[in-house]
Amino acid sequence: MDLGIRGRKALLSGASRGLGKACAMALAQEGVDVTIVARTRDVLEAAADEIRAATGVTVTAVTGDIATMDGRTAALSACPDPDILVNNADGPVPGDFKKWTRDDWISALDSMMLCHIEMIRLTHEGMMARGFGRIVNIVSRSVKIPQIELGLSNGARSGLVGFVAGLARQTVANNVTINNLLPGIFDSDAQRRHIEGMLDDTDKSFQQIWDDRARGNPAKRYGRPAEFGAYCAYLCSEHAAFITGQNLLIDGGSYPGTF
Repeated sequence: MDLGIRGRKALLSGASRGLGKACAMALAQEGVDVTIVARTRDVLEAAADEIRAATGVTVTAVTGDIATMDGRTAALSACPDPDILVNNADGPVPGDFKKWTRDDWISALDSMMLCHIEMIRLTHEGMMARGFGRIVNIVSRSVKIPQIELGLSNGARSGLVGFVAGLARQTVANNVTINNLLPGIFDSDAQRRHIEGMLDDTDKSFQQIWDDRARGNPAKRYGRPAEFGAYCAYLCSEHAAFITGQNLLIDGGSYPGTF
């Protein structure tokens, strides 16, 4: 299927590895020029080189923290009029809410909610004026299946989802959609960090927890980042103009609910 987005411009944060990188690669494979933003320069540059070599599109790498004003300014200076915006940020490691301070909560809100809302604010009007825009927030299935050790993420990401629910209905008439992707377990660095953060509270080894999680999923495996990237690319396509304000699970069937 031709997704109809060849020649478009995409701006992706948290895109040097894992699911963010997979989204950048999938869009680039569709002929989209991508600007990727992340905090670690060497990892980011390696990702940019890999995407260029695989696809031949223009790839711009911006080292910065999208949770800061300087990071957002640098990102939008490199890609001032994106047709596609993919918001992504690592969540904090698991923890005990009784130990979290107000600063911990503010940091979580800045990195997983407020910076994404700000990026939407800074880009959606231009998209509406041009008559095309696709905004995808990489969130987490934890907004539907809360895990107590992920309380910082549960709270901040749920706030983002709640905000998007209103705005997405205001932009779609101008062919600008806003949706949230809710990944379950994926074979990624973020999943490994999550499990490493749980080791202090269990007598199981990393490998035992890793294997147990795969066995506990109906698909009996971890998701592949490329699968996630393909889903994101479709949501960014011309064919997805009637999908907006949705929270779309990609979790191997692990969410147990009907709705």
